[in-house]
Amino acid sequence: MEKKPRIQQVYTLLVEVGRKAGDGLPKDATGAALMCYASGVDEAEAVRETVAILKQADMAPLDVTGYGTREERVAQGHEIEDDEAELMDRALAENAVIVAQVSPFFD
Repeated sequence: MEKKPRIQQVYTLLVEVGRKAGDGLPKDATGAALMCYASGVDEAEAVRETVAILKQADMAPLDVTGYGTREERVAQGHEIEDDEAELMDRALAENAVIVAQVSPFFD
C-alpha cells in the first residue's frame, strides 16, 4: 500500500500569551494576542510548531484559536488582503511560523 504524500498548508492562528521574563512585550502589558500564519500538514501540527517556536522566544502561550486554511477562511467569507496572502505564501515557502501582528493587553 503506497502512502500518499502529506501536503503542507498554512493555517491562521490566534495565540494568546501571558507574561514571562524576556518576552519583549511592553512593561505594563498583561499579555498579548499574536496573529500567526503557520505551515503544517494539519492544524494540530501547525499549533504544535507555533507553540514550540513561541516558547523558544521566551513567550508564554496560553491559548490557541485556529481559523483554518486560506481556502477554509475564504469559504467562510473572510477577505484575505494582499499583504496577508503574501505572509501566508512566505510561511508555506519557508515551512515557518510567521507572527504577523502583536496586540498587547493592558488592564
